[in-house]
Amino acid sequence: MNTFTFIFLIAVIISFSLHYWLAQRQTRYIAEHRSAVPDAFKNTVSLEAHQKAADYTIAKGKLGNIDSIIGVIALLLFTLGGIVNAIFNYWTASISSPLIADVAAIATISLLMMLIELPTTVYQTFVIEEQFGFNKSTVQQFIKDQLLQLALGAAIGLPLLALILWVMNGVGSSWWLWVWAIMMTFSLLVSWLFPTLIAPLFNKFTPMEEGSLKDRIQGLLERCGFSSQGIFIMDGSKRSGHGNAYFTGLGNNKRIVFYDNLVNSLDDEELEAVLAHELGHFKRKHVIKMLVASSIMSLISLAILGWLIDKPWFFNGLGVDKPSNAAALLLFMLVSSTFTFFIQPISAYFQRKFEFEADDFAASNAKASKMVSGLVKLYEENASTLTPDPLYSAFHYSHPPAAIRIAHLEAKA
Repeated sequence: MNTFTFIFLIAVIISFSLHYWLAQRQTRYIAEHRSAVPDAFKNTVSLEAHQKAADYTIAKGKLGNIDSIIGVIALLLFTLGGIVNAIFNYWTASISSPLIADVAAIATISLLMMLIELPTTVYQTFVIEEQFGFNKSTVQQFIKDQLLQLALGAAIGLPLLALILWVMNGVGSSWWLWVWAIMMTFSLLVSWLFPTLIAPLFNKFTPMEEGSLKDRIQGLLERCGFSSQGIFIMDGSKRSGHGNAYFTGLGNNKRIVFYDNLVNSLDDEELEAVLAHELGHFKRKHVIKMLVASSIMSLISLAILGWLIDKPWFFNGLGVDKPSNAAALLLFMLVSSTFTFFIQPISAYFQRKFEFEADDFAASNAKASKMVSGLVKLYEENASTLTPDPLYSAFHYSHPPAAIRIAHLEAKA
Protein backbone atom coordinates (compact mmCIF):
# COMPACT_ATOMS: atom_id res chain seq x y z
CA MET A 1 0.00 0.00 0.00
CA ASN A 2 1.16 3.53 -0.78
CA THR A 3 -0.29 7.02 -0.97
CA PHE A 4 -2.14 6.21 -4.19
CA THR A 5 -3.84 3.29 -2.43
CA PHE A 6 -5.41 5.68 0.06
CA ILE A 7 -6.39 8.10 -2.72
CA PHE A 8 -8.05 5.22 -4.55
CA LEU A 9 -9.91 4.08 -1.42
CA ILE A 10 -11.13 7.62 -0.74
CA ALA A 11 -12.35 7.90 -4.35
CA VAL A 12 -14.16 4.55 -4.02
CA ILE A 13 -15.86 5.65 -0.80
CA ILE A 14 -16.93 9.03 -2.19
CA SER A 15 -18.15 7.60 -5.50
CA PHE A 16 -20.10 4.73 -3.93
CA SER A 17 -21.54 6.89 -1.16
CA LEU A 18 -22.78 9.49 -3.63
CA HIS A 19 -24.39 6.92 -5.90
CA TYR A 20 -25.99 5.09 -2.96
CA TRP A 21 -27.28 8.34 -1.41
CA LEU A 22 -28.79 9.42 -4.73
CA ALA A 23 -30.41 6.00 -5.16
CA GLN A 24 -31.94 6.23 -1.69
CA ARG A 25 -33.27 9.71 -2.49
CA GLN A 26 -34.83 8.34 -5.68
CA THR A 27 -36.54 5.49 -3.82
CA ARG A 28 -37.92 7.76 -1.08
CA TYR A 29 -39.12 10.42 -3.52
CA ILE A 30 -40.94 7.93 -5.74
CA ALA A 31 -42.52 6.19 -2.72
CA GLU A 32 -43.72 9.54 -1.33
CA HIS A 33 -45.44 10.39 -4.66
CA ARG A 34 -46.82 6.92 -5.34
CA SER A 35 -50.33 7.58 -4.03
CA ALA A 36 -51.37 10.17 -6.65
CA VAL A 37 -50.87 10.66 -10.38
CA PRO A 38 -49.09 13.98 -11.11
CA ASP A 39 -51.45 16.73 -12.29
CA ALA A 40 -49.91 16.79 -15.77
CA PHE A 41 -50.94 13.14 -16.31
CA LYS A 42 -54.23 12.86 -14.40
CA ASN A 43 -56.29 12.63 -17.59
CA THR A 44 -53.98 10.25 -19.43
CA VAL A 45 -52.36 7.85 -16.92
CA SER A 46 -54.31 5.68 -14.48
CA LEU A 47 -53.38 5.43 -10.82
CA GLU A 48 -52.75 1.71 -11.29
CA ALA A 49 -50.24 2.38 -14.09
CA HIS A 50 -48.57 5.14 -12.07
CA GLN A 51 -48.15 2.86 -9.06
CA LYS A 52 -46.86 0.03 -11.23
CA ALA A 53 -44.18 2.38 -12.61
CA ALA A 54 -43.26 3.48 -9.08
CA ASP A 55 -42.97 -0.10 -7.83
CA TYR A 56 -41.00 -1.17 -10.91
CA THR A 57 -38.52 1.71 -10.56
CA ILE A 58 -38.07 1.06 -6.83
CA ALA A 59 -37.48 -2.66 -7.45
CA LYS A 60 -34.84 -1.90 -10.08
CA GLY A 61 -33.25 0.65 -7.75
CA LYS A 62 -32.92 -1.86 -4.93
CA LEU A 63 -31.29 -4.36 -7.27
CA GLY A 64 -29.02 -1.59 -8.54
CA ASN A 65 -27.86 -0.92 -4.97
CA ILE A 66 -27.00 -4.58 -4.49
CA ASP A 67 -25.19 -4.59 -7.83
CA SER A 68 -23.19 -1.51 -6.78
CA ILE A 69 -22.14 -3.16 -3.51
CA ILE A 70 -21.06 -6.31 -5.36
CA GLY A 71 -19.19 -4.15 -7.87
CA VAL A 72 -17.24 -2.30 -5.18
CA ILE A 73 -16.34 -5.54 -3.38
CA ALA A 74 -15.22 -7.10 -6.67
CA LEU A 75 -13.15 -4.03 -7.58
CA LEU A 76 -11.33 -4.10 -4.24
CA LEU A 77 -10.75 -7.86 -4.42
CA PHE A 78 -9.41 -7.69 -7.97
CA THR A 79 -7.07 -4.80 -7.21
CA LEU A 80 -6.00 -4.57 -3.56
CA GLY A 81 -7.06 -8.17 -2.94
CA GLY A 82 -4.45 -9.35 -5.45
CA ILE A 83 -6.63 -11.23 -7.96
CA VAL A 84 -5.37 -9.19 -10.94
CA ASN A 85 -1.78 -9.66 -9.79
CA ALA A 86 -2.24 -13.42 -9.33
CA ILE A 87 -3.85 -13.90 -12.76
CA PHE A 88 -1.12 -11.97 -14.57
CA ASN A 89 1.57 -13.92 -12.71
CA TYR A 90 -0.14 -17.22 -13.54
CA TRP A 91 -0.39 -16.59 -17.27
CA THR A 92 3.10 -15.10 -17.46
CA ALA A 93 4.48 -18.28 -15.92
CA SER A 94 2.32 -20.56 -18.07
CA ILE A 95 2.77 -19.06 -21.57
CA SER A 96 6.10 -18.25 -23.16
CA SER A 97 4.76 -15.49 -25.43
CA PRO A 98 4.34 -12.27 -23.39
CA LEU A 99 1.69 -10.95 -25.78
CA ILE A 100 -0.47 -14.07 -25.62
CA ALA A 101 -0.02 -14.25 -21.84
CA ASP A 102 -1.22 -10.65 -21.49
CA VAL A 103 -4.24 -11.27 -23.72
CA ALA A 104 -5.10 -14.41 -21.73
CA ALA A 105 -4.83 -12.52 -18.43
CA ILE A 106 -7.11 -9.69 -19.51
CA ALA A 107 -9.57 -12.14 -21.08
CA THR A 108 -9.66 -14.19 -17.86
CA ILE A 109 -10.36 -11.13 -15.70
CA SER A 110 -13.02 -9.89 -18.12
CA LEU A 111 -14.73 -13.29 -18.03
CA LEU A 112 -14.67 -13.33 -14.23
CA MET A 113 -16.19 -9.86 -14.08
CA MET A 114 -18.94 -10.98 -16.46
CA LEU A 115 -19.68 -14.02 -14.30
CA ILE A 116 -19.89 -11.80 -11.21
CA GLU A 117 -22.47 -9.58 -12.93
CA LEU A 118 -24.48 -12.52 -14.29
CA PRO A 119 -26.63 -13.26 -11.18
CA THR A 120 -28.05 -9.71 -11.05
CA THR A 121 -28.74 -9.87 -14.79
CA VAL A 122 -30.61 -13.14 -14.29
CA TYR A 123 -32.58 -11.68 -11.36
CA GLN A 124 -33.42 -8.55 -13.34
CA THR A 125 -34.69 -10.60 -16.28
CA PHE A 126 -36.48 -13.51 -14.65
CA VAL A 127 -37.68 -11.94 -11.40
CA ILE A 128 -38.21 -8.19 -11.75
CA GLU A 129 -39.05 -8.07 -15.47
CA GLU A 130 -41.19 -11.18 -15.06
CA GLN A 131 -43.00 -9.77 -12.02
CA PHE A 132 -44.01 -6.62 -13.90
CA GLY A 133 -44.96 -8.41 -17.11
CA PHE A 134 -42.07 -7.31 -19.32
CA ASN A 135 -39.98 -10.44 -19.69
CA LYS A 136 -40.71 -12.44 -22.84
CA SER A 137 -37.38 -14.27 -22.94
CA THR A 138 -37.05 -17.95 -22.16
CA VAL A 139 -34.17 -19.52 -20.26
CA GLN A 140 -32.97 -21.06 -23.53
CA GLN A 141 -33.08 -17.69 -25.29
CA PHE A 142 -31.24 -16.01 -22.41
CA ILE A 143 -28.47 -18.62 -22.42
CA LYS A 144 -28.19 -18.37 -26.20
CA ASP A 145 -27.87 -14.58 -25.99
CA GLN A 146 -25.17 -14.78 -23.31
CA LEU A 147 -23.14 -17.34 -25.24
CA LEU A 148 -23.52 -15.38 -28.49
CA GLN A 149 -22.38 -12.18 -26.79
CA LEU A 150 -19.41 -14.03 -25.31
CA ALA A 151 -18.45 -15.56 -28.66
CA LEU A 152 -18.86 -12.26 -30.49
CA GLY A 153 -16.83 -10.45 -27.83
CA ALA A 154 -14.05 -13.01 -28.12
CA ALA A 155 -14.05 -13.02 -31.93
CA ILE A 156 -13.88 -9.23 -32.15
CA GLY A 157 -12.35 -8.19 -28.85
CA LEU A 158 -9.40 -10.56 -28.55
CA PRO A 159 -7.76 -9.66 -31.90
CA LEU A 160 -8.36 -5.96 -31.16
CA LEU A 161 -6.84 -6.35 -27.70
CA ALA A 162 -3.82 -8.17 -29.16
CA LEU A 163 -3.32 -5.36 -31.69
CA ILE A 164 -3.54 -2.68 -29.00
CA LEU A 165 -1.06 -4.47 -26.73
CA TRP A 166 1.30 -5.07 -29.66
CA VAL A 167 1.23 -1.33 -30.45
CA MET A 168 1.72 -0.41 -26.77
CA ASN A 169 4.75 -2.68 -26.57
CA GLY A 170 6.31 -1.77 -29.89
CA VAL A 171 5.95 1.86 -30.98
CA GLY A 172 7.48 3.77 -28.09
CA SER A 173 6.14 6.62 -26.00
CA SER A 174 3.66 7.76 -28.67
CA TRP A 175 1.73 4.48 -28.42
CA TRP A 176 -1.34 6.18 -26.96
CA LEU A 177 -1.89 8.21 -30.15
CA TRP A 178 -1.73 5.06 -32.26
CA VAL A 179 -4.06 3.20 -29.91
CA TRP A 180 -6.51 6.11 -30.00
CA ALA A 181 -6.51 6.01 -33.82
CA ILE A 182 -7.10 2.25 -33.77
CA MET A 183 -9.98 2.56 -31.31
CA MET A 184 -11.68 5.34 -33.26
CA THR A 185 -11.34 3.43 -36.53
CA PHE A 186 -12.71 0.30 -34.89
CA SER A 187 -15.64 2.21 -33.36
CA LEU A 188 -16.61 3.73 -36.71
CA LEU A 189 -16.26 0.38 -38.47
CA VAL A 190 -18.48 -1.40 -35.93
CA SER A 191 -21.08 1.39 -36.13
CA TRP A 192 -21.14 1.00 -39.91
CA LEU A 193 -21.35 -2.82 -39.81
CA PHE A 194 -23.76 -3.10 -36.87
CA PRO A 195 -27.09 -2.85 -38.77
CA THR A 196 -26.32 -5.51 -41.36
CA LEU A 197 -23.85 -7.91 -39.71
CA ILE A 198 -24.13 -7.73 -35.92
CA ALA A 199 -27.73 -6.81 -35.01
CA PRO A 200 -29.24 -9.61 -37.19
CA LEU A 201 -27.38 -12.15 -35.06
CA PHE A 202 -29.71 -11.30 -32.16
CA ASN A 203 -32.95 -10.18 -33.78
CA LYS A 204 -35.00 -10.59 -36.93
CA PHE A 205 -35.44 -7.43 -39.01
CA THR A 206 -38.36 -7.41 -41.43
CA PRO A 207 -38.82 -4.62 -44.01
CA MET A 208 -41.90 -2.55 -43.21
CA GLU A 209 -44.86 -3.53 -45.34
CA GLU A 210 -46.32 -1.16 -47.89
CA GLY A 211 -49.20 0.88 -46.51
CA SER A 212 -50.24 4.13 -44.90
CA LEU A 213 -47.61 3.97 -42.14
CA LYS A 214 -44.74 3.45 -44.55
CA ASP A 215 -46.06 6.20 -46.83
CA ARG A 216 -46.26 8.57 -43.88
CA ILE A 217 -42.72 7.73 -42.76
CA GLN A 218 -41.30 8.08 -46.26
CA GLY A 219 -42.98 11.46 -46.54
CA LEU A 220 -41.31 12.51 -43.27
CA LEU A 221 -37.93 11.29 -44.51
CA GLU A 222 -38.29 13.28 -47.71
CA ARG A 223 -39.25 16.44 -45.80
CA CYS A 224 -36.24 16.01 -43.52
CA GLY A 225 -33.79 15.11 -46.29
CA PHE A 226 -32.88 11.80 -44.68
CA SER A 227 -31.88 8.76 -46.72
CA SER A 228 -31.59 5.24 -45.35
CA GLN A 229 -31.19 1.65 -46.45
CA GLY A 230 -34.72 0.83 -45.38
CA ILE A 231 -37.36 0.86 -42.65
CA PHE A 232 -37.45 -2.31 -40.57
CA ILE A 233 -39.57 -3.91 -37.86
CA MET A 234 -37.53 -5.70 -35.18
CA ASP A 235 -38.91 -8.63 -33.20
CA GLY A 236 -38.12 -7.00 -29.85
CA SER A 237 -41.17 -8.63 -28.28
CA LYS A 238 -39.46 -12.03 -28.23
CA ARG A 239 -37.36 -10.81 -25.30
CA SER A 240 -39.15 -7.86 -23.72
CA GLY A 241 -42.42 -5.98 -23.49
CA HIS A 242 -40.58 -2.65 -23.71
CA GLY A 243 -40.94 -0.77 -27.00
CA ASN A 244 -38.57 1.58 -28.77
CA ALA A 245 -37.49 3.02 -32.11
CA TYR A 246 -34.07 4.09 -33.35
CA PHE A 247 -31.92 4.62 -36.39
CA THR A 248 -28.56 2.95 -36.60
CA GLY A 249 -25.49 2.82 -38.81
CA LEU A 250 -23.31 5.38 -40.51
CA GLY A 251 -22.94 6.82 -43.98
CA ASN A 252 -24.74 4.79 -46.62
CA ASN A 253 -25.53 1.97 -44.20
CA LYS A 254 -28.20 3.66 -42.05
CA ARG A 255 -31.39 1.87 -41.07
CA ILE A 256 -34.58 2.95 -39.34
CA VAL A 257 -35.83 0.37 -36.84
CA PHE A 258 -39.15 0.07 -34.98
CA TYR A 259 -39.75 -2.51 -32.27
CA ASP A 260 -42.76 -4.62 -33.22
CA ASN A 261 -44.48 -3.93 -29.89
CA LEU A 262 -44.05 -0.19 -30.44
CA VAL A 263 -45.81 -0.42 -33.81
CA ASN A 264 -48.66 -2.28 -32.13
CA SER A 265 -48.95 0.34 -29.35
CA LEU A 266 -48.88 3.68 -31.20
CA ASP A 267 -50.98 5.00 -34.06
CA ASP A 268 -49.43 6.13 -37.34
CA GLU A 269 -49.16 9.80 -36.40
CA GLU A 270 -47.59 8.98 -33.05
CA LEU A 271 -45.03 6.72 -34.74
CA GLU A 272 -44.28 9.50 -37.20
CA ALA A 273 -43.68 11.92 -34.31
CA VAL A 274 -41.44 9.44 -32.45
CA LEU A 275 -39.39 8.90 -35.60
CA ALA A 276 -39.21 12.67 -36.18
CA HIS A 277 -37.62 12.92 -32.73
CA GLU A 278 -35.01 10.31 -33.66
CA LEU A 279 -34.34 12.11 -36.94
CA GLY A 280 -33.93 15.30 -34.92
CA HIS A 281 -30.84 13.80 -33.32
CA PHE A 282 -29.45 13.19 -36.79
CA LYS A 283 -30.38 16.58 -38.25
CA ARG A 284 -29.08 18.49 -35.22
CA LYS A 285 -25.82 16.53 -35.51
CA HIS A 286 -26.10 15.09 -32.02
CA VAL A 287 -24.60 11.79 -33.14
CA ILE A 288 -21.53 13.57 -34.51
CA LYS A 289 -21.23 15.78 -31.42
CA MET A 290 -21.38 12.78 -29.10
CA LEU A 291 -18.86 10.94 -31.27
CA VAL A 292 -16.48 13.91 -31.14
CA ALA A 293 -16.92 14.26 -27.38
CA SER A 294 -16.31 10.54 -26.92
CA SER A 295 -13.19 10.63 -29.07
CA ILE A 296 -11.80 13.61 -27.12
CA MET A 297 -12.45 11.87 -23.79
CA SER A 298 -10.80 8.71 -25.14
CA LEU A 299 -7.76 10.70 -26.24
CA ILE A 300 -7.46 12.40 -22.84
CA SER A 301 -7.87 9.06 -21.05
CA LEU A 302 -5.17 7.41 -23.13
CA ALA A 303 -2.84 10.39 -22.59
CA ILE A 304 -3.32 9.99 -18.82
CA LEU A 305 -2.65 6.27 -19.11
CA GLY A 306 0.45 7.08 -21.14
CA TRP A 307 1.68 9.13 -18.19
CA LEU A 308 0.72 6.56 -15.54
CA ILE A 309 2.21 3.59 -17.33
CA ASP A 310 5.76 4.43 -16.20
CA LYS A 311 4.81 5.12 -12.56
CA PRO A 312 5.54 2.19 -10.21
CA TRP A 313 3.26 3.71 -7.54
CA PHE A 314 0.27 3.27 -9.89
CA PHE A 315 0.80 -0.50 -10.06
CA ASN A 316 1.86 -0.97 -6.45
CA GLY A 317 -0.99 1.18 -5.17
CA LEU A 318 -3.47 -1.14 -6.91
CA GLY A 319 -1.96 -4.43 -5.83
CA VAL A 320 0.21 -5.33 -8.84
CA ASP A 321 3.88 -6.03 -8.14
CA LYS A 322 5.13 -6.51 -11.73
CA PRO A 323 4.40 -3.47 -13.93
CA SER A 324 3.46 -4.11 -17.55
CA ASN A 325 1.59 -2.32 -20.29
CA ALA A 326 -1.20 -4.90 -20.20
CA ALA A 327 -1.61 -4.58 -16.42
CA ALA A 328 -1.66 -0.79 -16.72
CA LEU A 329 -4.37 -0.95 -19.39
CA LEU A 330 -6.51 -3.30 -17.32
CA LEU A 331 -6.09 -1.40 -14.06
CA PHE A 332 -6.95 1.86 -15.78
CA MET A 333 -10.14 0.37 -17.21
CA LEU A 334 -11.09 -1.03 -13.80
CA VAL A 335 -10.57 2.11 -11.72
CA SER A 336 -11.08 5.06 -14.09
CA SER A 337 -14.84 5.30 -13.49
CA THR A 338 -14.14 5.66 -9.75
CA PHE A 339 -12.24 8.89 -10.42
CA THR A 340 -14.51 10.26 -13.16
CA PHE A 341 -17.96 9.89 -11.58
CA PHE A 342 -18.26 13.69 -11.44
CA ILE A 343 -18.38 13.79 -15.25
CA GLN A 344 -21.66 11.85 -15.34
CA PRO A 345 -24.01 14.78 -14.52
CA ILE A 346 -22.21 16.93 -17.10
CA SER A 347 -22.74 14.28 -19.77
CA ALA A 348 -26.36 13.80 -18.65
CA TYR A 349 -26.99 17.54 -18.91
CA PHE A 350 -25.90 17.70 -22.54
CA GLN A 351 -27.83 14.54 -23.39
CA ARG A 352 -31.01 16.06 -21.95
CA LYS A 353 -30.30 19.24 -23.91
CA PHE A 354 -30.08 17.16 -27.08
CA GLU A 355 -33.40 15.49 -26.22
CA PHE A 356 -35.11 18.88 -25.98
CA GLU A 357 -33.64 19.87 -29.34
CA ALA A 358 -34.83 16.62 -30.91
CA ASP A 359 -38.30 17.20 -29.45
CA ASP A 360 -38.31 20.69 -30.98
CA PHE A 361 -37.42 19.15 -34.33
CA ALA A 362 -40.22 16.60 -33.95
CA ALA A 363 -42.71 19.34 -33.08
CA SER A 364 -41.70 21.23 -36.25
CA ASN A 365 -41.92 18.24 -38.59
CA ALA A 366 -44.81 16.27 -37.06
CA LYS A 367 -47.63 17.01 -34.64
CA ALA A 368 -46.39 17.99 -31.18
CA SER A 369 -49.67 16.73 -29.72
CA LYS A 370 -48.99 13.31 -31.23
CA MET A 371 -45.47 13.34 -29.81
CA VAL A 372 -47.02 14.02 -26.41
CA SER A 373 -49.63 11.26 -26.66
CA GLY A 374 -47.03 8.82 -28.00
CA LEU A 375 -44.64 9.58 -25.14
CA VAL A 376 -47.40 9.18 -22.55
CA LYS A 377 -48.21 5.75 -23.97
CA LEU A 378 -44.53 4.82 -23.86
CA TYR A 379 -44.16 6.03 -20.27
CA GLU A 380 -47.17 3.97 -19.26
CA GLU A 381 -46.35 0.80 -21.20
CA ASN A 382 -42.66 0.85 -20.23
CA ALA A 383 -43.53 1.64 -16.58
CA SER A 384 -41.31 4.73 -16.56
CA THR A 385 -41.72 6.68 -13.35
CA LEU A 386 -43.44 10.06 -13.67
CA THR A 387 -41.97 11.32 -10.39
CA PRO A 388 -38.19 10.91 -10.28
CA ASP A 389 -36.15 12.67 -7.64
CA PRO A 390 -34.90 15.94 -9.21
CA LEU A 391 -31.33 15.53 -7.94
CA TYR A 392 -31.14 11.88 -8.97
CA SER A 393 -32.48 12.64 -12.44
CA ALA A 394 -30.06 15.56 -12.84
CA PHE A 395 -27.18 13.19 -12.10
CA HIS A 396 -28.31 10.08 -13.98
CA TYR A 397 -31.06 10.78 -16.52
CA SER A 398 -30.10 11.10 -20.17
CA HIS A 399 -33.71 12.14 -20.95
CA PRO A 400 -35.66 14.95 -19.27
CA PRO A 401 -38.12 13.82 -16.60
CA ALA A 402 -41.56 13.07 -17.99
CA ALA A 403 -43.42 16.11 -16.62
CA ILE A 404 -40.75 18.57 -17.81
CA ARG A 405 -40.54 17.00 -21.25
CA ILE A 406 -44.32 16.93 -21.75
CA ALA A 407 -44.65 20.56 -20.60
CA HIS A 408 -41.96 21.56 -23.10
CA LEU A 409 -43.74 19.81 -25.97
CA GLU A 410 -47.15 21.21 -24.97
CA ALA A 411 -45.68 24.69 -25.08
CA LYS A 412 -44.51 23.96 -28.63
CA ALA A 413 -47.95 22.66 -29.55
